[in-house]
Amino acid sequence: MKKLTICVLAAVFAVLGSGPLAAQEETIVFTPQWTAQAQFAGYYVAEAKGFYREAGVNVRIEHPSSTQPAMSRLRRNECQATTLQLCQAMEIIDGGIPLVNILQTSMNNAMVIVSARDEDPLKQKGARVGIWSVGFGQLAICMSIMDNLNYEWVRFAQNVNLFVAGALDATLAMSYNEYYQLIQAGMQISDRNVYRFCDHGYNVQEDGVYMTRDYYEKHLDQARRFAEASRRGWEWAAEHPDEALDIVMKYVDREHIATNRVLQRLMLEDVLRLQVDRESKQREFRLRPDMVRLASDLMVENQMLGRAVTYEEIIPNE
Repeated sequence: MKKLTICVLAAVFAVLGSGPLAAQEETIVFTPQWTAQAQFAGYYVAEAKGFYREAGVNVRIEHPSSTQPAMSRLRRNECQATTLQLCQAMEIIDGGIPLVNILQTSMNNAMVIVSARDEDPLKQKGARVGIWSVGFGQLAICMSIMDNLNYEWVRFAQNVNLFVAGALDATLAMSYNEYYQLIQAGMQISDRNVYRFCDHGYNVQEDGVYMTRDYYEKHLDQARRFAEASRRGWEWAAEHPDEALDIVMKYVDREHIATNRVLQRLMLEDVLRLQVDRESKQREFRLRPDMVRLASDLMVENQMLGRAVTYEEIIPNE
């Protein structure tokens, strides 16, 4: 009897002892693809307003660093979810890491080329053009090949200093980010020296939330609750942009990001605009099969993918 009691107590202590570990394993560490900014407002709102907690899912937001990019953290299991642009995700899938899209926020492409000296980007063959060192420029590379522009790509880390200093002929920019940084820096920008990819046959969706397929399939319910609460955060941000901006600035201040409220307001407005589908005029939160095909065809044709990546590979089975 004594031995039985000892065994029962040992089993109870083992279960109790595993409690904190089990709770830790159930936490989704979410790493956006960049530092704290309004691009990720919906997730900050979902955390700050308690939407994740109400959905019964533990979420911890951890931003990447220059030495620990978001995708590297996902590969090393340091986070369970991250945001990626569609073209980025397709490259990673083609490289042998199965990913699934659990929530699509962007419905339109935000990338632009801004040229110096009021030049038309399409007439600057051989130009030195800035491109992000962490990626994001797949469509621009495809465009430059297809239009025989022979751009010389010059990688930059995170801002527009090289371009403003005159070291580049043009630079890639996001309409919600670097574009406004250039305006704040006093650059002259007009329709003549800005090329918007979404208006020239390259309207490929960008930001979505991704998990590895293995993690998703082992945590289906948790992943879906996380996605639903994140969507709720974005919907709330769209309805309460001023309060959402207040929340964004708290995260910006906590992470010691050098920015300003005016820039973050412009970013939030543009990110919310990009979430509205051009055709339906609705904030749909879905990956479009036609955009997946377009991105895959462009990247295969320009040898940026070794094979076609399909919509069915990216969207989890229901």
